[in-house]
Amino acid sequence: MNTWRNASLAVTAAALLALTTACGQEKGTASPNGQAVGNAAPAQQPADSGYGSDGGYGSGAAAGGTAKEAGQLAVWDSKKLGKVLTDSEGFTLYRFDKDTAEPPRSNCESDCGKAWPAVPAQNAEAAAGTEASLIGEVTRGDGTKQLTVAGWPMYRYAEDTRPGEANGQGVGGTWFAAAPDGKKAAVNADGATGAQADLAGLSVREDPELGKIVVDKRGMTVYRFKKDSAWPMKSACTGECLKKWPVVGPVEKNDVEGVTTKGFVTFDRPDGVKQQSLDCWPLYTFSGDARPGDTNGQGVGGTWYAVSPDAKLVGASK
Repeated sequence: MNTWRNASLAVTAAALLALTTACGQEKGTASPNGQAVGNAAPAQQPADSGYGSDGGYGSGAAAGGTAKEAGQLAVWDSKKLGKVLTDSEGFTLYRFDKDTAEPPRSNCESDCGKAWPAVPAQNAEAAAGTEASLIGEVTRGDGTKQLTVAGWPMYRYAEDTRPGEANGQGVGGTWFAAAPDGKKAAVNADGATGAQADLAGLSVREDPELGKIVVDKRGMTVYRFKKDSAWPMKSACTGECLKKWPVVGPVEKNDVEGVTTKGFVTFDRPDGVKQQSLDCWPLYTFSGDARPGDTNGQGVGGTWYAVSPDAKLVGASK
């Protein structure tokens, strides 16, 4: 019995040592399970489900429906987004981050499909000057064939009412206009326009005003809250706060580019929601940032700041 107890204590001590090493021995003593300490109010996942900002699907859901055939695809040169793929009538085509390209798969069904009608694969032809081999199709759950470009299922947006609109760009942080090669059409990190490559889970963007800041896989700015603490790891953002400041979910350590992995800990909030940290500081995004490149959360309340690659607060007074 004593042998078993000693072994159990050794395992617990080893776990505590690992967490202490990750978050800095000089900062104190961690709780044995490494769980973040927060207020009693339950934490919440982002209020936006990824389809839109009004309950999930966008206010144009009722206006949506079965999409027309795309016909001869074309390329629209947008001043804001660079080259954007459109159907034969000039309506913007979109891709959804929750879909997959390898293998092609659509995860937009039911009500989502009302706001984001799937583009039929029938009779679609590649845009002039683009690779015909990028055009393909995927079978949806209802058996219909949906157009794919470089494996990504294509959609229109119900709130685009005329050619040349891109009202779906950045909706929910998961919907983006498609570039001619199937990548996201968006503002690049250097401020130029064109196709945005798929990003790492956490990476660095050069902001013209703030300098180097951390962004998530969608290119959205990552923030820290001055009222949080790193040791013990504690989030002071709970309840209604989390609707404005959604937590950054777990990121694989090998899915990071240019960002410190010191104190790279994923911890459980009081209700079990997992949150990523850098140097043991909890990370968030801001619901007021509508698209990659936005930094509307910078300096809010004198407590919210973008994060530097070494996990420091950018632009905060000392």
